[in-house]
Amino acid sequence: MKMLVCVSKTPETTTKIQLTPDKAALDKSGVNYILNPYDEWYALVRALELKEAGGGSVTLLNVGPAENDAVIRKGLAIGADDAIRVDSEGGGSLFIAKQIAAQAADYDLIFFGKETIDYNGSEVGAMVAELLGIAYVGEASHLEMNGTVATVTRDIEGGVEILEVSTPFALGAAKGMAEQRIPNMRGIMMAKRKPLTVVAPVAAEATTNISSYELPPAKSAVQLIDPENMDELVRLLHEEAKVI
Repeated sequence: MKMLVCVSKTPETTTKIQLTPDKAALDKSGVNYILNPYDEWYALVRALELKEAGGGSVTLLNVGPAENDAVIRKGLAIGADDAIRVDSEGGGSLFIAKQIAAQAADYDLIFFGKETIDYNGSEVGAMVAELLGIAYVGEASHLEMNGTVATVTRDIEGGVEILEVSTPFALGAAKGMAEQRIPNMRGIMMAKRKPLTVVAPVAAEATTNISSYELPPAKSAVQLIDPENMDELVRLLHEEAKVI
């Protein structure tokens, strides 16, 4: 089975978010970037488990500039066979989905993380599936394969949903799909020799443009209320916090 794992580069979870003076982009100075955790911990690792159990291949795919190669190599160190990078700065979810779809037609199973931790859009996987005319299952927490038929479990409001879907299909992996793997020294050394193919983007119009970003309001300081003054606590909860 040929499996494609689509990966993104995201700021580390501890990054202090700062914007450029025009508020049009993230200020990248001093930002440490990582593989998007949902892509790495759940999508990639589950693909590798399926390969180890039944054979096949695992290819990484990223849409981005050359500076993304370092995080792509981490995915190769964890165990992916090879990687493709579409050499583009991006241009919105649909633009990225079209770049992925142009490379993904020959794969049996296309993995995505359920979302990226910077935009939290959960858009690209469904868009790619639509462009390819295949099924998409999002928020998947468990996946088992029996030949070309997959049994997928995903969380829904108030319970879980169990689906059967045949390959080819795309899947958005959520927590529970797999357990994080740490690359060992052998994997890190082998990753340097694994092929990372750079391809030109296909012609696609960028249909969205970011006008500006706004940071959320700063959190107010903690207010300590004397336990003997419950009337004041009730007043603050009612008039300021507006929770009662």
